[in-house]
Amino acid sequence: MNMDMMRQFVVDHRIDWVVHFSALLSVIGESNVPLAIQINIESVHNMLELCKNYNLRLFLPSTIGAFGPTSPRNPTPDLCIQRPRTIYGVAKVHAELMGEYYNHRFGLDFRSARFPGVISADTMPGGGTTDYAVAIFHDAIQTGKFECYLRPDTRLPMMYLPDCIRATVEMLEAPDEDWKLRTYNITAMSFTPEEIAEELKKHIPDLEVTYKPDDRQQIADTWPEVFDDSGARKDLGWKHEYDLAKMVETMVTRLRKKYGK
Repeated sequence: MNMDMMRQFVVDHRIDWVVHFSALLSVIGESNVPLAIQINIESVHNMLELCKNYNLRLFLPSTIGAFGPTSPRNPTPDLCIQRPRTIYGVAKVHAELMGEYYNHRFGLDFRSARFPGVISADTMPGGGTTDYAVAIFHDAIQTGKFECYLRPDTRLPMMYLPDCIRATVEMLEAPDEDWKLRTYNITAMSFTPEEIAEELKKHIPDLEVTYKPDDRQQIADTWPEVFDDSGARKDLGWKHEYDLAKMVETMVTRLRKKYGK
């Protein structure tokens, strides 16, 4: 990261908010730990210092991957033991704590949301453990078949991209005094591969789904099954719009149009 260029950009464009999404996801991070440290940890240090020195506000999303096998999984509250087992999760816990420290020590307006798996019709799967929930739509519409790398009963928190974007905007706009914590859980639904497949079969009845768990299963088994986001709902007024049925119907409609099916 060219910090001289970043500083110049902040001055030239009168930046007041930084939204820092840059990160290697869980599976990709495990395949290249040194690069994950550089992108997921060192860049956070740079952003914290930049925002402190130029009096900027910083939104840095976290993840369900910030929890680990000793965390309560159903439900997983905002505050509990974390101890993740991936470099992606370790880096996110580090970012949460560093942001909280900079808020306490320097008064930095730091905000973070632990997002679940995010499902989108606009992007292809990108190396995350929850990406099966995106890939299943593409394969179902194009081939009518899908092989899942997780067990059929693997429950994980999820949300649809429009809810994720709206949550981000609402958290940016919320008054600082409403933030009782510096990091909140955010979610919309929790489901298993079997449950999303059954919902998808309402639109594609002949869909064939098989299961062949791989190394990603070990990661998923350490993550929350159900996210408790009651704190964000109470303090920040968070409400999701898309449940499983509405998300599946919308994804199928959009991807059928994309693939001409």
